[in-house]
Amino acid sequence: MKRPGPLLTLLAGLLVGVFMLSLNATTGTRNASSSPPTTATPTPTPKSSPAPSPSPSKTPIPDARYTGRTDDDSASVAVTLRGGKALAYYCDGRAEEAWLKGDVNDDGTMRLTAEDGSVLNGALKEGNRIRGTVDVGGGSQAFTADRTTKPAGLYRATATVNGTETDGGWIVQPDGGQVGILTRDGRPAPAPRLDPGTGAVTVDGQRLTARPATP
Repeated sequence: MKRPGPLLTLLAGLLVGVFMLSLNATTGTRNASSSPPTTATPTPTPKSSPAPSPSPSKTPIPDARYTGRTDDDSASVAVTLRGGKALAYYCDGRAEEAWLKGDVNDDGTMRLTAEDGSVLNGALKEGNRIRGTVDVGGGSQAFTADRTTKPAGLYRATATVNGTETDGGWIVQPDGGQVGILTRDGRPAPAPRLDPGTGAVTVDGQRLTARPATP
């Protein structure tokens, strides 16, 4: 009896190999189909930064005019506010006067100064009055100036009269009373009466016009 030849042996090995390849392919397909689908992880939405809170708006200091007197009733004080600036005039109606100016702070306080070293420190009280002190001529006096309207207020006239440099300042009170000083060639004296309605004033026969003084 003849034994199977090499050709049969080789053929049997090929059949076994084909069977194994088919089995592996089937198993791989089954495993792949049974694997659960991959779920994509959602990208978190970045949190937006909160909008900055708006800064509180500042209430501007209102333009206004104030007139009053020192506590000892020896002199008058007038203050005019405009655009955050202040101009003040201290006058005793005889020989002592001072023009002061400076800024008004957001809280209503002010420190006004004059070229001669005079100083006015004041503060707005509810917008209706200014309370403070004024240092003029080496002394210090407390004062109160109430808010007022035309024709009350602060007036000034500067001109050359008969070849003489003339500078006048007036404070007109709400009751019509007024006080002022006219300085000519550096010599102060009581000022002539001013017409509050027109600002007209006569100096040595010459008619001048005093205008509201502002910062």
